[in-house]
Amino acid sequence: MSEEILINVTPPETRVAVVDNGVLQELIIEREQQKGLVGNIYKGSVCRVLPGMQAAFVDIGLERAAFLHLSDFSNKELEKKGSENIEHYLREGQALVVQVTKDPLGTKGARLTTEISIPSRFQVYMPYANNSGVSQRIESDKERSRLRACIEQFQEKNESGGFIARTAAECIEEVVLFSDMTFLTKLWGAISEKIAKAEIKSLVHQDLSLSSRILRDLYTDSIKRIRIDSRETYQKLIDFSEVFVPEIVPVIEHYTGDSPLFDIYNIEDEISRALDRKVKLKSGGHLVFDQTEAMTTVDVNTGGYVGGRNLEETIFKTNLEAAQTITRQLRLRNLGGIIIIDFIDMQSEEHKAQVLDALQRNLDKDPAKNKITEVSVLGLVEMTRKRTRESLEHILCETCCTCGGRGMIKTAESMCLEIFREIIREVRQYNVQDILVLASNEVVEMLLDEEAGMLAELELFLGVSIKFRAELEYNQEQYDVVLL
Repeated sequence: MSEEILINVTPPETRVAVVDNGVLQELIIEREQQKGLVGNIYKGSVCRVLPGMQAAFVDIGLERAAFLHLSDFSNKELEKKGSENIEHYLREGQALVVQVTKDPLGTKGARLTTEISIPSRFQVYMPYANNSGVSQRIESDKERSRLRACIEQFQEKNESGGFIARTAAECIEEVVLFSDMTFLTKLWGAISEKIAKAEIKSLVHQDLSLSSRILRDLYTDSIKRIRIDSRETYQKLIDFSEVFVPEIVPVIEHYTGDSPLFDIYNIEDEISRALDRKVKLKSGGHLVFDQTEAMTTVDVNTGGYVGGRNLEETIFKTNLEAAQTITRQLRLRNLGGIIIIDFIDMQSEEHKAQVLDALQRNLDKDPAKNKITEVSVLGLVEMTRKRTRESLEHILCETCCTCGGRGMIKTAESMCLEIFREIIREVRQYNVQDILVLASNEVVEMLLDEEAGMLAELELFLGVSIKFRAELEYNQEQYDVVLL
């Protein structure tokens, strides 16, 4: 595996692309006006307690109040009071230190927790926690035991909270891990001092910039090169790496070519395709992605693929290819929540198992937490994928002003009939003689051409004169009936 990280920086926007063997796997976009909030620590004020939901809204100084559920309280607080009633923990107007775990999504405010966590290269420090742990991605029992012993040894000498050893901590020398934990405890000490002096509804601690977070969170031994097209950002990352992750310095490069960095890898074309509803498969089949507020559905179709010795073999190969493409698209589009995959129906139980296995293997490469179920009796695969930021579609697109997000508009014929009904309604209510209809050019042309006979009958039946005027700015569903 040969992975690269490409960082494209412009004053209003930073874009990070993760490329594996020349193929775009993940895209992260952060705009200056819409910076991510995950990891930020605030001193907020409880503005509303909801006992029925065991939750509360907390004002942290953003446009919308943030949401805090009882399950997101620190374990230390829950163990101390031992209550399942949120009113025993919070009251309106109470000051509260919280951390953002999910950015605002759509109409929803940010999601909060009181279990503060501060990540570094090798550890995650939780000052309010009573326990520690090791990343599940570290599979060696021997290494897991070593890391636990290292954390326990540090905790014996220092009064501190809990630590979680990250995947990057695997096989790292103890002296480096001790240094990392010492840094985190000192950083928390500085944050604690800021909390004591901070005003209500203010930001206390902000996470690193996107480019620095990428080095901290995404770098692994499989990353062979990190290319940045901004000299200023390149120098900042070099300075950051020399202090915190010196092993990364040799792979960081400043790109100075004439062609845009993303154009060399066809990233712009990949982004455009990632916004399409339909995704073509190499075999000739295709996928259809439909993203709604409740869930995302993925439909697998054979399309023009007729290969294979028989129908079952054709379906099996299409589903195998789809499993690989779906996992890449979920990561690239950053789709999360409930996802329903409608694979083409397979008769063979062995084929079903192999497709599920291929889906799981590819999902294991995804850093986002996910979970899949067996094929249901309806032939569907249900899965969940954790998402902490907006999807690519929500970042780059907005709701269509013509269709209102439906993806469809009424036909010109439907609009003609709707206008006829409106004319009848207006004439019977106001008893007028002359009417002017303003509509789009397509609708007016149909009214005066294909619907001319019906229009003449309507004028005769109502005893009115109807005139039309095409408005260039009207979309196909817009019209006005003006009484003259």
